[in-house]
Amino acid sequence: MNQTISSAPCVSVIVVANEKGGSGKSTVAVHLAVALMRAGESVATIDLDPRQRSFTHYVDNRLTWSRQRGKSLPAPTHVCFDEDADFTTSEDEAAGRATFEKTLAGLCENHRYVIIDTPGHNHYLSRLAHTYADTLITPLNDSFVDLDVLGHVDAETFAVTDVSHYAGLVEEARATRRSLGKPELEWIVLRNRLSTLNSRNKRAVGEALADLAQRLDFRCIEGLAERVIFREFYPRGLTAVDDLDELTLGTRPTMSHVTAQLEVQSLVAALLGPAAYRLGASFLESDAA
Repeated sequence: MNQTISSAPCVSVIVVANEKGGSGKSTVAVHLAVALMRAGESVATIDLDPRQRSFTHYVDNRLTWSRQRGKSLPAPTHVCFDEDADFTTSEDEAAGRATFEKTLAGLCENHRYVIIDTPGHNHYLSRLAHTYADTLITPLNDSFVDLDVLGHVDAETFAVTDVSHYAGLVEEARATRRSLGKPELEWIVLRNRLSTLNSRNKRAVGEALADLAQRLDFRCIEGLAERVIFREFYPRGLTAVDDLDELTLGTRPTMSHVTAQLEVQSLVAALLGPAAYRLGASFLESDAA
């Protein structure tokens, strides 16, 4: 693999990935992109899912809604790989990799952050994207069904017995980065759709994730709760970090909007660590205005 792109100090590549659909990858990706833009950062996004295109549809919905409401909504520079990227021969895959690397290099020249959303299955461009990730974010529904992509558990005790296929893919990406002398990849696992009840299943999943975090060297944080409001945002391309006013939302804001916004602000802070202080100040200034 000939990797010529340098994730320079001024550029951060964030890959949102999980080899399972329905984990909230696109929702996390678009919320992170808009939060960064609201903090004054330049952001580009790439959709590597040529069939589902959830991320691309989200951005398109946002642009359409912005025009309809006459309200300027920040949107990233967006690139979507089409069906032709789903090549089958080795020659076609080589061409697809070259196109991806050229696209990423171009975006890195003019943007502070590049956020890449990946398909919910094993795809060669997704594997390649992992090797470019400065930060890898893996949304995971809070269940043993989703946890299975990271590790297997004993049927009686729920103790971790082995790591799984996706964990192996991440380790291969880390090994590739080390061989190229690139900084260590930071891996963050998000527990999405957390129940508000402290159930036995929730505790067991949490204990298994804590074990896997030690084995696989990732940081586990709470992601987004199961809220209807996040589903309602999608057709209009809105996010919980947009202005909570009637012109933007198309309806009167409610406590559900406020709760979702606070949750996303906490998530962005947990994802970005020290950099989140600047984001927090930006949100406060915007709310005060």
